Formats: sequence, C-alpha cells, structure tokens
Amino acid sequence: MPTHLAYVAVLGFVLLGCLWLEVGLRTRVLARPRRLALTIAPVVAVFFAWDAYAVSQGHWWFDTERILGLYAPGSVPVDEILFFITIPLASVLTLEAVRSVRGWPAGDEAPGSGGR
Repeated sequence: MPTHLAYVAVLGFVLLGCLWLEVGLRTRVLARPRRLALTIAPVVAVFFAWDAYAVSQGHWWFDTERILGLYAPGSVPVDEILFFITIPLASVLTLEAVRSVRGWPAGDEAPGSGGR
C-alpha cells in the first residue's frame, strides 16, 4: 500500500470494524442523520479549530508521507477532518450497539418505546 494512504486506510479499518453494527444490531445511527450530525458537528468544529491553531503556531504537524496531501483552510489535512468524523461515528455506533444488546435507555426514547 502506498504510504500516503496510511491515515485513510486506518480510518477505513475503523469503519469496517463498526459499520456492521448498524445492520447487525439495528442501531439506527445512520437512519437518524440529523441526530448524528448534531453529535458530530461540534466535534469537527472544535478539533478543526484546535488543529488549525496548533499547526499555525508550529505546535503540531502531520507526516506528509502518510497523508493524502489535500488540505482544508488552516493547513489541516483532509485526512484529519475525516478522523474527526470517523472516530465519533464509530463511538456512537459502538455506544448504540451496547445499548441495543443491553437494553439500556439513553433517556431520549419516545414514550412506550421500551428503551429501543
């Protein structure tokens, strides 16, 4: 594998490791795009700003041999933005899978839904 695909490949493996939960355990995470966007958007915004600041100050950098070489404003690699989306998505899918298997309510279920 070309080394410039390393970061994206890791993110792909993370997705492969958790996307099956959506179908296999019917987590319905992807079926609620507004809820998912409201969960992930603040993460992307905060960490994008943090990375842009850290890069501009020379506190943080990225190995140019291991990323795609495409940059967003603030010199933040697209790979990093994909990380900010992928890892929270994997976390939410995992949480919802555990809730599904254990029957744990989150507190926002519709009345009479039985916690699912």
